[in-house]
Amino acid sequence: MRAAFAVGGLMLAGAVAAVAAQQASKPAVTLYKSASCGCCSLWADHMTAAGFDVKTIVVEDLGTPKVAYGVPEALMTCHTALVGGYVVEGHVPADDVKRLLREKPQVAGIGVAGMPAGSPGMEVPSGHLEPYTVVAFERSGRQTPFARHP
Repeated sequence: MRAAFAVGGLMLAGAVAAVAAQQASKPAVTLYKSASCGCCSLWADHMTAAGFDVKTIVVEDLGTPKVAYGVPEALMTCHTALVGGYVVEGHVPADDVKRLLREKPQVAGIGVAGMPAGSPGMEVPSGHLEPYTVVAFERSGRQTPFARHP
């Protein structure tokens, strides 16, 4: 019985260590959003499901983090996030954020203008997908396409 407990205890300790290592390896996302925005919470759920560790900060003035982190006015939308030293503005798919972190381009961040139907957090029951472009932006204001969706 004692040997079984010892083996079980080691198995439990190993499982706890594995979960801790997995959580430590999740990219951290800091999300700035208003208290009333439901689509921002849905985007956070999308990112969490994709393996990110999302910390949400509710702010009254969304303009402050956008200006502080250099989000171009044309890309400003309902939420701003920070991940891996980059700014992520709006309803950017998790796969595009993963690509950003993998490729590490010399940009300030990426963003999606507006709130396109079918983008993460903006899913619609009809399944309608509105085409949109994820744009990479630099502090200088230069913008280039990063990814296109449907």
